[in-house]
Amino acid sequence: MRSRRASSGGGAGRYSSEPKDESGEASSGHVRYTVHIPPTPDHQPTSTSRSGMAGEDNGAKHDIKLDRSYISGTIFTGGFNSVTRGHVIDVSDDGPNAVAKSMGMVCKMRGCDGKALLGESRMPCECGFRICRECYQECLGSGGGGGRCPGCKEAYRELSDEDEEEGESEAEDRALPLPKMRRDQRLSMVRSFKAVNHPPEFDHTRWLYETKGTYGYGNAVWPKDGYGGGGGGGEFGINGFDDPPDFGEKNRRPLTRKVSVSQAILSPYRLLIVIRLVALGFFLAWRIRHPNHDAMWLWGLSITCELWFAFSWLLDQLPKLCPVNRLTDLSVLKDRFESPSARNPKGRSDLPGIDVFVSSTDPDKEPPLVTANTILSILAVDYPVEKLACYLSDDGGSLLTFEALAETASFARVWVPFCRKHDIEPRNPEAYFGQKRDFLRNKVRLDFVRERRRVKREYDEFKVRINSLPEAIRRRSDAYNAHEELRAKRRQMEMGGNLAEQVKVVKATWMSEGAHWPGTWASMEADHSRGDHAGIIQAMLAPPNSEPVMGTEADDETLIDMTGVDVRLPMLVYVSREKRPGYDHNKKAGAMNALVRTSAIMSNGPFILNLDCDHYVYNSSALREGMCFMLDRGGDRICYVQFPQRFEGIDPSDRYANHNTVFFDVSMRALDGLQGPMYVGTGCIFRRIALYGFSPPRATEHIGWFGRRKIKLFLRKPKEKSSALLDDEDGEIESLLMPKRFGSSTAFAASIPVAEYQGRLLQEAQQQGQGQGRPAGALAVPREPLDAATVAEAISVVSCFYEDRTEWGRRVGWIYGSVTEDVVTGYRMHNRGWRSVLRWATGSVEIFFSRNNALFASRRMKFLQRVAYFNVGMYPFTSVFLLVYCTLPAASLFSGQFIVKSLSAAFLVFLLVITVTLCLLAMLEIRWSGITLHEWWRNEQFWLIGGTSAHPAAVMQGMLKVVAGVDISFNLTSKPAAAEDGDEEEAFAELYAVKWSFLMVPPITIMMVNAIAIAVGTARTMYSEYPRWSRLVGGVFFSFWVLCHLYPFAKGLMGRRGGCRRSCLFGRG
Repeated sequence: MRSRRASSGGGAGRYSSEPKDESGEASSGHVRYTVHIPPTPDHQPTSTSRSGMAGEDNGAKHDIKLDRSYISGTIFTGGFNSVTRGHVIDVSDDGPNAVAKSMGMVCKMRGCDGKALLGESRMPCECGFRICRECYQECLGSGGGGGRCPGCKEAYRELSDEDEEEGESEAEDRALPLPKMRRDQRLSMVRSFKAVNHPPEFDHTRWLYETKGTYGYGNAVWPKDGYGGGGGGGEFGINGFDDPPDFGEKNRRPLTRKVSVSQAILSPYRLLIVIRLVALGFFLAWRIRHPNHDAMWLWGLSITCELWFAFSWLLDQLPKLCPVNRLTDLSVLKDRFESPSARNPKGRSDLPGIDVFVSSTDPDKEPPLVTANTILSILAVDYPVEKLACYLSDDGGSLLTFEALAETASFARVWVPFCRKHDIEPRNPEAYFGQKRDFLRNKVRLDFVRERRRVKREYDEFKVRINSLPEAIRRRSDAYNAHEELRAKRRQMEMGGNLAEQVKVVKATWMSEGAHWPGTWASMEADHSRGDHAGIIQAMLAPPNSEPVMGTEADDETLIDMTGVDVRLPMLVYVSREKRPGYDHNKKAGAMNALVRTSAIMSNGPFILNLDCDHYVYNSSALREGMCFMLDRGGDRICYVQFPQRFEGIDPSDRYANHNTVFFDVSMRALDGLQGPMYVGTGCIFRRIALYGFSPPRATEHIGWFGRRKIKLFLRKPKEKSSALLDDEDGEIESLLMPKRFGSSTAFAASIPVAEYQGRLLQEAQQQGQGQGRPAGALAVPREPLDAATVAEAISVVSCFYEDRTEWGRRVGWIYGSVTEDVVTGYRMHNRGWRSVLRWATGSVEIFFSRNNALFASRRMKFLQRVAYFNVGMYPFTSVFLLVYCTLPAASLFSGQFIVKSLSAAFLVFLLVITVTLCLLAMLEIRWSGITLHEWWRNEQFWLIGGTSAHPAAVMQGMLKVVAGVDISFNLTSKPAAAEDGDEEEAFAELYAVKWSFLMVPPITIMMVNAIAIAVGTARTMYSEYPRWSRLVGGVFFSFWVLCHLYPFAKGLMGRRGGCRRSCLFGRG
């Protein structure tokens, strides 16, 4: 598709585009659309009104009506100083059965579910009482005078055949629409949204106390004629409601429950913490009062390290005082949001939308097959299809990733219905077909084995196609480039040029349609390199219809019988943001912020889930469980839900604590009892407006000692007509939506209040005086179709200059300036007063020396939550003292001295109490967290291994960045491709491989020095005339303790069965 400029003025212009054939003539099936080009940072208009533009192009909108397949078959590119173009690459035909015919409103007569006569001009009665034709004819024949309406009791009019035919073709009923925004006024995310034409609230008081019964007033029996059957002339129902309200327990049950740890475990746990803290205090006081004058240097180093270790232990232990467990009730979620009701008679899903972000950078280090499996697990989740959208961010702009995603979208048409039909878990095909268990368990359908075999064969062919893509792209590009060289040579001959002169033709990367790939080429050229290419957006799968589309029986095109299975797929979008030299791209945080803006334009889900390309959704109901927390009472204060991570491809013994269960099941669960767990960079559902930098509707300030005094703050006080942010730290509401904060896109600014409204709690779940809720059924409406103008607007917000002179990366979106953008982003949200429900050391050093240090946190953050964030910034410095302390036993053995003058009874008693309390605390942590003793011990070993290898290097790099301004280079961790079938040795071949790094030098040195020191100290004591066995025993005991912690590392150096997994040991250090 070529573009033609319609206005050449500066600032804001429009482009009119239409497909043309090679001869330049417009094709018969032309499509016209208007694209609003945003102004550059150097030329911004003082005011832009999207409503005015909408009115100007109102007539053109009726001519657009783009087909869904047209959008999904068009790739959009553009950016700074480049024209926004749409190139048609493929037009798919969904077939005549792609869209199911919607059903009309059902008849309101009791016991009848027939299709009602629709349309205002075709209604039998002006009161709008819905009735089918059969019941209408019965009413005509039952009463005198032509029959009466069961609703208003007025006489019916005759319904002609012409009215009947028009009624059957009337459009389907519509649920409660979204509120209309007034864009000419200032936009506020807390504006009062009033739905139009929604049924009135049921008046329980009138129903209970204004009906006369046999025994006085207060008869709570639904009147027999309340449904409208028979005569009597009474009103239909009460207040327009057909049936009595449901007072069942499910409507009152909460979506989530917080289960505290048993006091039989928690009380002794807290008591032991106090006992050990007191013992540490007495022990350190005794150590300070009894120095070793014969070796003051040894005593001074040891007491300094011990003081730091005690302080570090206290920081790590205090946040663990209030651990909690949380449970969700998915059945209540379904009854509340997906069951028929007065406002949602068809039972459409009233759940809010979710936009899923998957980030990828380099297909060489992140295999496309791994990314494809992640995408497939997302497309197959158990969530309303029309409410889900998946965005893949390709920060490298690779054609390989683009075509792999196209192949994934094609295979998803088989895989997703197969998962829905047979309840497959997990819905990652590589993980599902590779698991070693009985796949027939709990399967009762007779066609399961046959269809599983077919899908397995199709997946194997899909893997072959993915693996062959690099070679196919290379061969295709070579063929097109050779053809271009021949054409250039022919033109040179026709112009009479020098045939001996070399013809220069760029070595381009070509798409399958015979067009240049607008992203990165294999041979780097201007405008086609990793740091210099246009923005690209391609909707691989268009937004689905709101009505289910049932499949058909198996035939030549469909591998499995999809009868009765919804075959719709969620929207899938490929995004590669624009990159140009001279603009800071801010790595992963910049890519995430580009996806935030793109998704706000295209789908605008009020919640966002971000995943790394090698993290897939293991439980298909995970999104529903996350929504239970967000939509439950009090959920409007939750900014994100962090899911735990579990890893595959790890040796059964988990020698290097790669599962990280202690962190997720102990530390994160303990933080869940405070203000919420930290954000760890992936597997997290965000509230969109929290990412925009807004404060929660309510917050609590903690003042006084340890934050014991609490002050409730209502940051958004509801008013009768509107509401506004009061006392918001981010400034006045007028400045929140100005271009200097969110950028110049008016479409993005208009999406903010819509996202806020859709993310609200239901009115019945919102407590009185604590903010506004939305009425039930408000989100049970079809999504607006995606058109070319919308995608072109999305292209503009991923341009390289869009974030200039805005607050993106500072207060809005993912925070820039740190390798650990995840921890900083979560810290900013908690600092505003948000809550959450259930590391890289270099970034932690940056956090400690930045304004994100927990010491400068606001009063809205709890005291123990501050301690947890302060510990994140402090723990890397423990490695410096750990390095020193691990060499002290060897120094003691070499010098013949010890950290104390003699092994007195007091020293041994203190040591015994500290060790016993540590073991008891570990046992209680194992009890309330559910981890095993083996996992706890592996975590202790890995703490020392990381503290003597990766953490010291991280401290040095962090200090260089803070002090000298030396930037930290980020090396992307290579993701392993899918393992081939074979024995266990081959499955963990990469894990057992030894990969040398300079980070291995400190732990190897510590092991060698301690081993040699044990031999030297033992030999000297045995052959000494006056052996000092107490000093030898003390030195050997501590050296042996150090070697026990480093044993997995030493075993890893022995060869195949011990290689360290670099991605966990060094990359995550």
